[in-house]
Amino acid sequence: MDTPGSQSSLHRANLERVLRAVRMAGSLTQAEIARTTGLSAATVSNIVRELKESGTVVVADTSSGGRRARSVSLSGDAGIVVGVDFGHSHLRVAVGNLAHRVLAEESEPMNVDVSAEQGFARAEALVERLLEQAGFRPDKVIGVGLGVPGPIDVETGALGSTAILPGWTGIAPGRELSQRLGMPVHVDNDANLGALGELVWGAGRGLADLAYIKVASGVGSGLVINGQIYRGPGGTAGEIGHITLDESGPVCRCGNRGCLETFVGSRYLLNLLNASHQRELTLSEVVRLAQQGDLGCRRVIADAGRQIGTGVATLCNLLNPRRVILGGDLAEAGELVLSPIRDSVARYAIPSAARQLSIVPGTLGGRAEVLGALALVMSEMGETGAIGHASPAAAARA
Repeated sequence: MDTPGSQSSLHRANLERVLRAVRMAGSLTQAEIARTTGLSAATVSNIVRELKESGTVVVADTSSGGRRARSVSLSGDAGIVVGVDFGHSHLRVAVGNLAHRVLAEESEPMNVDVSAEQGFARAEALVERLLEQAGFRPDKVIGVGLGVPGPIDVETGALGSTAILPGWTGIAPGRELSQRLGMPVHVDNDANLGALGELVWGAGRGLADLAYIKVASGVGSGLVINGQIYRGPGGTAGEIGHITLDESGPVCRCGNRGCLETFVGSRYLLNLLNASHQRELTLSEVVRLAQQGDLGCRRVIADAGRQIGTGVATLCNLLNPRRVILGGDLAEAGELVLSPIRDSVARYAIPSAARQLSIVPGTLGGRAEVLGALALVMSEMGETGAIGHASPAAAARA
């Protein structure tokens, strides 16, 4: 048994630091590993050689800054992770490996009013089908990441009452799915997973501080501070949709009046347009019509952007993020919504904070949350998870 402070304990800790850095980045050069972990180049070289011999990582020649380098990534055989994303009207599942390769992925429509029992049954069936399609047995799965549209109580693991899926309130989705699949499940709300997805896979790569704002049926935000998702002690950090804009405004589902969500959520926006268009629109249709020049749709999207920008300015003044990434259906409008957001930020944010901020659309689209669920497993799994898949000799050396 390793004792704290012993050479073997130090070696194990260093090995785990290298593994975590590679796992979260997907691929790093040895020089980048040294900078990320703070370890010396010689230590990194020795650990990489050990992990390569065990089959845990693969090393390939590459270039960095015009110089020859060695790229390190986890082996495709190091383990399998599964992502499950319950959205307002869909269920999406992905199967990937620790080398950041998505092996199978599928999405299917799901009625928001479906019972939790039916939802979990469909998720279970889809996970089993995709694992079979990818050619992996369930015992190869290291863990499952699960995203749900509502805050998760960090103490009980239960879904909060402000969830878009009202019939699921009080249910502990992680525990329920874990029992069905017989696998460890890590659960978080969809905005946090969108932030994690963009941080690891998309528009937030290489950044340590960012906010991901998802605007669809509701409005949520995932916060990344110092490279980590910030959830707060109760798991409700980032509820930007419930910033009060008008104390006399519409009643929000949270019970307050005039929340940001009541002015930019899809239900509010669509109600503004259904009469003039003489039919019920979807938010995706509104975005498409706006891009085609529909003046009413353009006005509604621009107004929504200005309101979102007010919330972003507040976030900017409090946390001073480097980047805000817009996700959800409204993000597809591009500059039609981004430009008004920037205008409001320029007006209401502290100038020095606004100058440092970039506001961009997400690059992952509707996949952000399910890819974030894969990344959640990689970030929450035990640091020895990949080591456990290494050869017995390597495990003994570690």
